[in-house]
Amino acid sequence: MEQHPNVVAVREALEAAGAHTAQVVVLDDAVHTAVAAAEALGVEVGQIANSLIFDAEGEPLLVLTSGAHRVDTAKVASALGIAKLRRATPEFVREHTGQAIGGVAPLGHPKPVRTLVDVDLARYEVIWAAGGVPRAVFPISYDELVRVTAGTPTEVA
Repeated sequence: MEQHPNVVAVREALEAAGAHTAQVVVLDDAVHTAVAAAEALGVEVGQIANSLIFDAEGEPLLVLTSGAHRVDTAKVASALGIAKLRRATPEFVREHTGQAIGGVAPLGHPKPVRTLVDVDLARYEVIWAAGGVPRAVFPISYDELVRVTAGTPTEVA
């Protein structure tokens, strides 16, 4: 079966970054939530790295957060020194990542996106992140996730 171009882009980005895994798993069904992804993979919901794009005063901000909690947008905005952090529209997300909400990967975007990585994810040996489409995921360690995304470890909840 031919792979979706977004899955190919994520795999290639993982390989280019020298990640220990370039294994992108395509599940039978789409997993649009952290709970659904955790159930499909047989892991804790906290091990799912939700990829959330925010509009940070017109610039995209990717927050990779544990599926076990929600992003505190006021806290993150304050940490970044901006007035307000807004949830991005589906069009804004696609424009900056080339991917649709529900499948946004931490990498494989047309150009780099500023990224914050939830420090709570560091508790897990293996984290599962989206692979570019809602049915695709890949395993990665916290340190590697920070490295391959050039992300900043941050308290986001």
